[in-house]
Amino acid sequence: MGSGLAWEGGRHPGWPVRLGPLRVAAGVVALRPPKLFDASTWSRIRLRDQEHLENWEPTAVDGWAERNAAMAWPAQWSSLRSLARRGQALPFVITVDGDLAGQITVGNIVRGSLRSAWVGYWVAADRAGGGVATAALALVVDHCFGDAGLHRLEATVRPENAASLRVLTKAGFREEGLFLRYLDVAGDWRDHLCFAMTSEETSPEGLVRRLVARGYARTA
Repeated sequence: MGSGLAWEGGRHPGWPVRLGPLRVAAGVVALRPPKLFDASTWSRIRLRDQEHLENWEPTAVDGWAERNAAMAWPAQWSSLRSLARRGQALPFVITVDGDLAGQITVGNIVRGSLRSAWVGYWVAADRAGGGVATAALALVVDHCFGDAGLHRLEATVRPENAASLRVLTKAGFREEGLFLRYLDVAGDWRDHLCFAMTSEETSPEGLVRRLVARGYARTA
């Protein structure tokens, strides 16, 4: 497992990188850095899936259509790339059979004696339920606790989000508590459950190997 000390020396550990592939029921899942030309596909999916996504994401001050228009992507892409280059985030596009199908981001990376971050993700409605989010999360966790040199990952989720709760528990995240009125989501302050995992909890095999051993995925 990486020590994380490379970042103190001026190089971002574990970035840029491609992760996977991993075959699940929905297809072959892989992760790659976001690209500028993802704009039109990203926007089309986000606008189409507003009903599927809006209840679980921070309130869009400018409205869903404006926030997810193709013209909004370049600024988001630039911000993600800048955070990644500074060692503060690990942003990925999720692909299924080569097509963009969502995003998964590791953010608020803190190194030193903490070596912690949060992880968040979304998956297109037509790819949901086929193991895509679980595979993406497993790939990211193994990378974070390996080459990226992190020790702890945290994920917060609304108690009503049954699909995301299944993803986190299947991956082995444990519930740590309830954050009251934690985040402004869908126009109001919403409670969120906090889930977490440390590197010791994935040793020695890692999450991808666990998924494969349990029949949830196959190496592609």
